[in-house]
This record gives sequence, structure tokens and C-alpha cells, in this order.
Amino acid sequence: MSDKPQAPLPFVYQFAAGAVAGVSEVPIGRGQDSSLQTGPAVPGGEHYNGMFDCFRKIIKNEGFKTLYRGISAPILMEAPKRATKFAANDSWGAFYRNLFGVEKQTQGLATLTGATAGATEAFVVVPFELVKIRLQDKASAGKYNGMLDVVKKIVKTEGPLAMYNGLESTLWRHILWNAGYFGCIFQVRAQLPKPEPGNKGQQTRNDLLAGSIGGIAGTVLNTPMDVVKSRIQNTTKVPGQIPKYNWAWPAIGTVMKEEGFGALYKGFIPKVLRLGPGGGILLVVFTGMMDFFRKMRDE
Repeated sequence: MSDKPQAPLPFVYQFAAGAVAGVSEVPIGRGQDSSLQTGPAVPGGEHYNGMFDCFRKIIKNEGFKTLYRGISAPILMEAPKRATKFAANDSWGAFYRNLFGVEKQTQGLATLTGATAGATEAFVVVPFELVKIRLQDKASAGKYNGMLDVVKKIVKTEGPLAMYNGLESTLWRHILWNAGYFGCIFQVRAQLPKPEPGNKGQQTRNDLLAGSIGGIAGTVLNTPMDVVKSRIQNTTKVPGQIPKYNWAWPAIGTVMKEEGFGALYKGFIPKVLRLGPGGGILLVVFTGMMDFFRKMRDE
């Protein structure tokens, strides 16, 4: 995580620290961002003119609790997702430093490590993301009675492999976000004054700032992939038919052609408001937990 690597902790400690960090980020703005992403405006259907209009109409027409429809999947997902993110980033960082024969992290290695960690993380989150998207989309939510019912019906009607619909777009989404996140963390930390030894306040300030900027940068990079991922995962596979949204980059072209470039950033504001400060909190909690484990082990 840092540009000057400390003695590595065993994988289980990295995983546990990431899991705690992930759970800590859950309360940060778990609003209904996917309502803006799952499809284009349909004549005669509900149309949202931005984040606040979306919130207003959902609360008015469907009730406040609808804002958190599908929340069980992301809650269950956060611990393994963030645990995998940080543990994989530390493990891949050590691997790449050894591979290229360097002792310290560099900007290029920080970005490469983050991208590889993102690819690793994607394999963990795809089924959870699929369930979340199906529950959050108003058009399909009525088909399901909770998270387990989504899994049961998808497997029954679309086959077991359908649980990994959208894997390719999810890979791109996480590669881009993590590359931007960890790459920015390295760069911002390098520009900030080094914390004085033992000064936890300065370390927390630096981590909060670096993580928040990294979260914003990652969100700017990956939102188009997030939009098309939502479209792909919300499409029911029909035998003999090629889905309109199937592969990530062609889907981006389709959205741009039919709806304009701005459609690729639907849901950006609520997402960046969550993942900006959320990225800072993730880094602060992860770093704090790793320091705690090192003290516990008398390091």
C-alpha cells in the first residue's frame, strides 16, 4: 500500500483488515444510484432528470425504503469484496516488486498492482452485483422475492453460468477503478508532507485525503463501464437471440450512439459522492487495522 513497503503481514491479516474496512464503508451513501444506470428513458415510463429528481420520484411513488431495495447483496458483498481488494493489492505488489527486482513501489507499479487487484476482486463480486442489479431495477424487481429468489430463478431460467453474466464488463470496471484508486494514492502520498513518526493524526489526514482523491479518480475512470455493466446484467438471456448489451466496449458504443456521451455518466454524482469519501475511509480503516495487527504481533 505504501511507497516504502513494510514487513508484509500474512495474507489472513490483510484479508481481515480489508473486510473491516469494507464494512465501515457501507453506511456511506447507499442510495439508489443504479436506478439511473439500468436503461434509457422509456416513453410512458418514469424518467429521472438527475440524482435529486430520481430520489424525489422514487420516494413519492414507491416509498423511502425503495431507495435501499437490493441492499442485502451489497452489504454481504462489501466484506469479501474489500478484503479481496486490499489483500490482493498487497500480495500483487510484493509479486511485482520481486518480478521486476525493485525494493520500493513506483507510480507505474502502483497502477499495475491496483489494476491486477481489481481483476482479482471482480471474480468475487460478479454474482453479488448481478443480484443487486436485478433487485434494484424497478422493471425486474417485482419478479423476485428477495436475494435467494433471484439466484434460484436466474439459475433455473438462464442456467448456472448466468450468475457470471457481465463478468467481462465487471473486470473492466474494477481494473479501471482500482488502477485509478491505488495509482492516485501513491501519487498523492508522495506529494504530501510525510507524517512524523508516531503521529497518527497526520497519517490519518494523509490517508483520508489520498484515499478520497483516489476514489474520485477511480470513479471518473470506471463509471462508463459501470453503466454498461448494469445494462448487461439486467438483460435476461434468451436462447437464440443476441442481447442488445452483451460486451462492454461495444455496449459503450451503443449507449453513445443512441443516448449520447452523457448517458455513460448516468448515476455519476451519487456514485462519486459515495466512493470519494468512501475511498478515504477505506484507506484510513485498512491502514489502522494493519497497524493494529502489527502491534498485536509486536512488530
